[in-house]
Amino acid sequence: MKLVLAVLCLAVGASAWPQWLSDSPPDLAHRQQTVNRLLYRSTEPLRFDELEAAAANFHPDADTSLYKDDGVAVKRLLKELEDHRLLEKHHWFSLFNTRQREEALMLFDVLMNSKTWETAVNNAAYFRERVNEGEFVYALYAAVIHSSLGEGIVLPPLYEVTPHLFTNSEVIQKAYTAKMTQTPGKFRMEFTGSKKNSEQRVAYFGEDIGMNVHHVTWHLDFPFWWNDAYGYHLDRKGELFFWAHHQLTVRFDAERLSNNLDVVDELYWDRPIKEGFAPHTTYRYGGEFPTRPDNARFEDVDGIVRVRDMIIHESRIRDAIAQGYITAADGTKIDIRNSEGIDHLGDIIESSLYSPNAQYYGALHNSAHVILGRQADPHGKFNLPPSVMEHFETATRDPAFFRLHKYMDNIFKEHKDSLPPYTAGEIGFPGVHLTSVGVEGKLETYFEDFEFDLKMAVDSSESVNEVDVSATVSRLNHNDFTYKFEIKSDSEEHAVVRVFLCPRRDSNGIIFTFEEGRWHCIEMDKFWTKLSAGANVIKRKSTDSSVTVPDVPSFSTLIAEADKAVAGSSDFDFARYTRSCGIPNRMLLPKGSATGMEFALVVSVTNGESDEQHDALEDATTQSHTLCGIHGEKYPDHQPMGFPLDRRIPDERVFLSSDNNAYTIVKIYFKGEH
Repeated sequence: MKLVLAVLCLAVGASAWPQWLSDSPPDLAHRQQTVNRLLYRSTEPLRFDELEAAAANFHPDADTSLYKDDGVAVKRLLKELEDHRLLEKHHWFSLFNTRQREEALMLFDVLMNSKTWETAVNNAAYFRERVNEGEFVYALYAAVIHSSLGEGIVLPPLYEVTPHLFTNSEVIQKAYTAKMTQTPGKFRMEFTGSKKNSEQRVAYFGEDIGMNVHHVTWHLDFPFWWNDAYGYHLDRKGELFFWAHHQLTVRFDAERLSNNLDVVDELYWDRPIKEGFAPHTTYRYGGEFPTRPDNARFEDVDGIVRVRDMIIHESRIRDAIAQGYITAADGTKIDIRNSEGIDHLGDIIESSLYSPNAQYYGALHNSAHVILGRQADPHGKFNLPPSVMEHFETATRDPAFFRLHKYMDNIFKEHKDSLPPYTAGEIGFPGVHLTSVGVEGKLETYFEDFEFDLKMAVDSSESVNEVDVSATVSRLNHNDFTYKFEIKSDSEEHAVVRVFLCPRRDSNGIIFTFEEGRWHCIEMDKFWTKLSAGANVIKRKSTDSSVTVPDVPSFSTLIAEADKAVAGSSDFDFARYTRSCGIPNRMLLPKGSATGMEFALVVSVTNGESDEQHDALEDATTQSHTLCGIHGEKYPDHQPMGFPLDRRIPDERVFLSSDNNAYTIVKIYFKGEH
């Protein structure tokens, strides 16, 4: 998160660096301003004098003492540039393309190895003008997130930086027309498909641009290519991969139940892909995103991945679950019949560089994205560009994404079901009695219109004036509410309050058993609190959820507020928006129904004494740590993610007989359009 600082400095000058840059690291306002300027119209040449000068006059390898690796990374990138081996500008970029990913990471390496903000900004400006735009944006976002130089920087919303990945092509075309006719416009963006397609009922979830940003940012925070040589370990990354995607899947199921649909079925390699998908999106450079017809059958993708490889790797993973151990590359056995096993399993299923044996177990998740995405042109006959499944920004738009992740989720469940159920002693918290669980305020959801800027979706020209162009899209929101928990404690205790929301009935109206329902539970919040001896009344606002993040301000707002802050006239709270990883807070509740959809609100108060940071966690609100951890630190909760509902509960009395656990039935009402 810290690298972008260096990049921001650059916005102020290269040929004549300002005093604040040469003498000391720039303040946050200047760093934010520089990052804004580097990302502004990223497909066009730099337009800020200081950054232009840096791009023209800086020589990246002139002084290798500026780099932690003595210039190894920058020399490598410069060599590739000089040999004309890098992807040209004005071309699509996909992280799932091995060579393109390598190129983006070459720039990321340069930025991560820059010792100072000035060096990082100089490099960012220099290479922005010379490398592919998609590779530049990806490398810069990743560097801001992971470098110590980027701390405190708010990254602009990607749907305004790279709008073609988030906006229907019909709307983009209207924006171009408005620009050419000099007629400002606000254009309605509809979800893909029609009412003839039952999946249209839940398109508002997978196509929500805030949810898209959460998904891509999670994969930026926990990239599968991460190497600890960059400076730190991504704690429990494999388990977070499981939990973040499990939560996406159960949230999607809750939306389906809200719309009278069955929960999503998993994907099968030997069966047709039932749902086709027409994305209605176009690359800025490279044509339209491919369309997949209904009932397509999986075929090998020439030269990349075979269907039988997917089946073989799946069988090896299931064998590991059945045997209770993973075989590492050196032949040693890694026990997974314990709480840590899920972390190892996540590493091999994704697979990331943390996988102990990628050659044997493959990369089930990453390869699945490619093979599913390429079914429109598996043999390359039509030279189609990558599909929505080959971009983390766009993957959730395709309903088959959730079928794919239900498939992955069921493998994880197979492992979790192989573990012994928790005992009453493991679930209980002696001396702590949860006497009342309730909600203040009616649980109501609605659709509202959201407007976002499209200026960067259309090219600019000195001969054509700028006009205001934007898109409006319907999105889910809910009224704020407050949890109220009454807890009696026999003594002073450090506690963790875990809040889950579980659909009560299936699509046929049949009540789930406790064991059936617990795997469908949505984690709504998890927070630390210090209990006093005696009666405790705890109120927790929905806006404080550790699962969610607020909407990131628009790019134009970030530009204006950073400029004002540089001038000393802004009190804007940048710190509130430093993380984009997290479910949008407005989507904390599933849609529900007009008559009120029943959910079980399940709450467990557990012992937090073993959590190293419990004192700090009790005093602070740490955004979205439940799904996204804390940057550069250990995951704050020592218990398995989803505890105590992550393992089988063959007898619900074991759970409910513990005084620290309780539930109540609530209803969520959908109120239509606002």
